[in-house]
Amino acid sequence: MKSNTREAAGLIFNSRYTCAFTGAGISEESGIPTFRGEDGLWTKYDPELFDISYFTANPAESWKLLKKLFFETFAESRPNEAHYVLARLEQGGLIKALITQNIDNLHFEAGSRNIAEYHGNCRDLVCLRCRKLVRANDKIIGNLPPVCRCGGTLKPDIIFFGEEIPRKAALKAQKTVNKTDLMIIVGTTGEVYPASLLPIEANRRGAKIIEVNTSPSSYTNVITDIFLQGKASTTLKELEDEISILTG
Repeated sequence: MKSNTREAAGLIFNSRYTCAFTGAGISEESGIPTFRGEDGLWTKYDPELFDISYFTANPAESWKLLKKLFFETFAESRPNEAHYVLARLEQGGLIKALITQNIDNLHFEAGSRNIAEYHGNCRDLVCLRCRKLVRANDKIIGNLPPVCRCGGTLKPDIIFFGEEIPRKAALKAQKTVNKTDLMIIVGTTGEVYPASLLPIEANRRGAKIIEVNTSPSSYTNVITDIFLQGKASTTLKELEDEISILTG
């Protein structure tokens, strides 16, 4: 493990354009449940409840669940060491960009700035009528469903089943994939389409792949060059320590 970590640090140190690609696993240590796995949300709730057609037909009922699962849970969650390591590496110029599938805003809170939020975020609400963005707060989501000034229903600015990836986020992620020569995968199984294709595309374009996961993923034996097995927080901190030796 130590030699793999040292080798991974060397790749990052010598990389021209390193990016990170993160999934739900990186936020699990912050108390945010994953969607898949033994204790994932899909074992407790029907995924159809998160379909856009269900939301538009039942906005009040949908919002009761959304408020409980996302806004109340996220309000109590804070970035963990894994988020902070990635932010520090960006601030030090060693990570150029970050693509996340997460909607929890923890990367931004930790200090990362060049982020492609592939599935949106819970900071904002979007009006289904006029498409205006409104910053989420306790007052706005106090009455369910929250309503825009135009009278339209407000929806969390996240991707529901049945919706397309936001064009802005998709383009930003693709530009990152086109530039990167090294991608660090953290906390994702590689099962969520189309986000799962991004590391594969980066690898096809010649990028090396470092993977940090608690267990092998669909990437591990296919595109991963270095697999660092362990919790994201401790593994990334060990990686940062090895990089600091190289940077002096």
